[in-house]
Amino acid sequence: MNGTGVLVGYDGSPDAERARDWALDEAARSGQPVHLAYVFEWLTMAGWTGPGGGPSIWPDDSARRQAAELVRQAAQEATGPDLAVTGELYEGPPAPVLQELSARASLLVLGTRGLGGFAGLLVGSTAASVAAHAHCPVVVVRGDADRRMRAGHVAVGVDGSQSSLLALGFAVEQAAARRVPLHVLRGWRPPPGQRPPSGPDSREVTRADRAELDESLSQWRQAFPDVPISVEVAEGNPAELLVSASRNAQLVVVGTRGRGGLAGMLLGSVSQQLLHHAHCPVAVVRERR
Repeated sequence: MNGTGVLVGYDGSPDAERARDWALDEAARSGQPVHLAYVFEWLTMAGWTGPGGGPSIWPDDSARRQAAELVRQAAQEATGPDLAVTGELYEGPPAPVLQELSARASLLVLGTRGLGGFAGLLVGSTAASVAAHAHCPVVVVRGDADRRMRAGHVAVGVDGSQSSLLALGFAVEQAAARRVPLHVLRGWRPPPGQRPPSGPDSREVTRADRAELDESLSQWRQAFPDVPISVEVAEGNPAELLVSASRNAQLVVVGTRGRGGLAGMLLGSVSQQLLHHAHCPVAVVRERR
């Protein structure tokens, strides 16, 4: 993969096809090229059979040819007059390979599960690793992505952390490119062991959080005056609030770790819960080019 563009983890599975279609739709808006990466992992009972990050010799050369042909055809079928699509076969563990490739991409798009080397990619620690360590935003295509590609708003969770502010910038630009409203959501809970405030105290917390959100949004309102932006501050579990908001959204955006995150965690609990339970594609933003 050369230069910036939309990188897709692809293996021919139905979920990978949906990820490819989502990426093509994104590339049509942004004018970026798309690169399909088929990462093939071959393990034996003893682990890797070759040196370095992957095997030096495939056990079945016909399998390699079939995989290479699959990704080549997928790229060829997707290429159009205004859309450049390439495909390539890579050897090694999917997460580290995709993380390395993401350094040359503006966006990495993945399905929820796949075949072969991608089996289980987004149902365990590998998913958290890809989203937490990629060098660009990662979009996991969940839910009925086909129906939501051109409907619904963009939702983003913001808690004031640096990670969430990166997510906010990404979300605003996505809403502007899609010409849809942006819904900014902040959920709050009292510290462990404390009762939630009520009455005037609860309203004061809400006012303070909303004022902080409005300050974070001021630059984006000026930069994108045509994007309708709504703000919601609510008491409750932030992950549950965002999962609920994802029902009517075409994309929900979060950072990798918020204020409540622990140093060294791969992903915060909000990001992880969205990857598993959101009703629409999820963008996890750690770095931006």
